[in-house]
Amino acid sequence: MEPLEPTPEPAPEPASRTHRVRTSDGVTVAVHEWDGAGRPVVLHHGFSASASLEWPRSGVPRALRAAGRRVLAPDARGHGESEAPHDPARYGEARMATDVVEVLDALGVDDVDLVGYSMGAVVSALVASTRPARVHRLVLAGVGAGLAELGGVDTRVLPAAALAAALRARDPGDLDPVVRGFREFAEGTGNDLLALAAQADAVHDRPLDLAAVTAPTLVLAGDADPLARRPEVLAAAVPGARSQLVRGDHGAALTDPGFAAAVAAFLR
Repeated sequence: MEPLEPTPEPAPEPASRTHRVRTSDGVTVAVHEWDGAGRPVVLHHGFSASASLEWPRSGVPRALRAAGRRVLAPDARGHGESEAPHDPARYGEARMATDVVEVLDALGVDDVDLVGYSMGAVVSALVASTRPARVHRLVLAGVGAGLAELGGVDTRVLPAAALAAALRARDPGDLDPVVRGFREFAEGTGNDLLALAAQADAVHDRPLDLAAVTAPTLVLAGDADPLARRPEVLAAAVPGARSQLVRGDHGAALTDPGFAAAVAAFLR
């Protein structure tokens, strides 16, 4: 008897349309939408990725669409199809959080379920803590104790200054393996390296008022992710939050089947 052929994974589902929103400081942000009904789910990607790169391969839009949900996924400024200035003063997760709120206002959306990965989780935590009425349920993924202890992505593992220097380096051959990996990933995505360096210069590193979050919250982390160590510490800092592990490191956790399943189940 011949062995069965493995069943291929379904191709990622492309967005239905893309909106262009001009923010209050003049930067245009692209927002990709998957049609659906009810309260929208906003997906915010991580550093050096983009909405169309990160989310379809995770399976999250497909899982949410199967549940009938409308999905909105912005490209953060400096990423994907959004404008990419080179001035660090135009960046930072706090500015990106303002972008999210301005996108919701422009699209006539009052409140959402909000899912953020890595940098996007910092942005999402800022939205949920400063404008709690806009967030119904919250998923903070790809982050751990660093968000509670440092106010952002864990710079003890990924120093922001070293990352910015790596993105500006003419020859990345002698870089530390961690930052070199981010440089190589950024090159592969086609993003503007100088725009990404500007974001690295402006990375959020101040305390967050996580106690102000009122939305039910899931902290979702890969079990081998060095940037999401001790997710239970982050969950303890957010009222009523719980943490859950999936398999994989910072890149692979997104594509573990348990990731999309956990997000869809929590938002259901």
